[in-house]
Amino acid sequence: MSNQLDATQATHKETPPSTNAVQASHAWVDGSDAPEKPLLNLGFMALTDSAPLIVAATQGFAQSQGLTLELKRQPSWSTLRDKLATGELDAAQNLYGLVYAMHLGLGGSPVTPMAVLMNLNHNGQAITLSRRLREAGVNNGKSLCEFIRQSDKPLRLAQTFPTGTHAMWLNFYLGSLGLDPRTDIESVVIPPAQMVDYLARGDIDGFCAGEPWGAQAISTGAGFTLITSQQIWPDHPEKVLSTRADFITQYPNTARALMRAVLEASQFIELSQQNREDTAALISGRDYVNAPTDSIAARFLGRYEDGLGFAWQDAHAMRFFAGGQVNVPYLSDASWFLSQFRRWGLLEADLDYAAVVNQVQQLALYREVAQSLGIPSPSGANRHSLLCDAQPWDGSDPEAYAQAFSVGMKSACA
Repeated sequence: MSNQLDATQATHKETPPSTNAVQASHAWVDGSDAPEKPLLNLGFMALTDSAPLIVAATQGFAQSQGLTLELKRQPSWSTLRDKLATGELDAAQNLYGLVYAMHLGLGGSPVTPMAVLMNLNHNGQAITLSRRLREAGVNNGKSLCEFIRQSDKPLRLAQTFPTGTHAMWLNFYLGSLGLDPRTDIESVVIPPAQMVDYLARGDIDGFCAGEPWGAQAISTGAGFTLITSQQIWPDHPEKVLSTRADFITQYPNTARALMRAVLEASQFIELSQQNREDTAALISGRDYVNAPTDSIAARFLGRYEDGLGFAWQDAHAMRFFAGGQVNVPYLSDASWFLSQFRRWGLLEADLDYAAVVNQVQQLALYREVAQSLGIPSPSGANRHSLLCDAQPWDGSDPEAYAQAFSVGMKSACA
């Protein structure tokens, strides 16, 4: 992996996360609190929202916790899943739904008890459509719905993993238009870094993936942004820091140290505009996201354009910390994904949502680590949200929420 980015390293030295955090950091690497396993293999994907892990590994945050993080970029989510399950990776950036697919043994995965340590980010994904569709007059949900209804063959729309966040954003949005993603489109799986090439060649008609690939599609002229994920669900949960459940049992101090390092890195990214800019430059490197800094930086800073002539400063752009609000592993965040598994037939029978999410979401551990850093965390285990279909979500009754959708559809084209 490449060395530290000088500008980012300099900012870290000038603006440490906090005096208390730095003092606490040294306490964790002494005596009985020292990490049991100081060298970790940490999996990530070539995506903008891998930033907290890259910063933690390269800018001194892991080292101050007595850890060395070996960053291991993965070519696909299925590869990451397999290496995490076998222990080749100790922990990894992960898709919420993929964690639960592993835990429940869905989609051909062996049952692997899993743990979500914390959220890595909110927002920052997008549904991107091809230039051909734009030229055919598709520029919003209504025109997309009409095009699909009138087309002789289904559109080929890609997502990154069948149980992943991007599949759920795509499914949910199509469902809100009255379309059933199981029958009205052809859904295919493509690794995120390959999306733009597939779109440019005409092999797919669109995709849902994380940044910087939506922005890259616009800058290369391959496509346009139909809708961002934060327009589907403002401040939605996205990637998580995950590990196997037995890792926490075997290496409890290491798990805490890793969480502290990533939390401090998340906080650091949002300390200033300069930190964000430096982080964008850092993660653009060949060993990390391997994309032009310009494709990363604009949306990283909330500066959006859609490729249709509209530009805006997004009030719900990608967030990594937001005073700690981002990082809380709410139970309701996890149960939303389980509700969508039920909605789309990935789970064929009712399940004990509360029991499952309480097994996986390490909320008590997160609160302990956050408190040690002086980061506030809410007392509640659920949060209230309003998605683009105007149906409230608070995690109180996931099964009723899942069953309220009619065959995966909310309404006709509007």
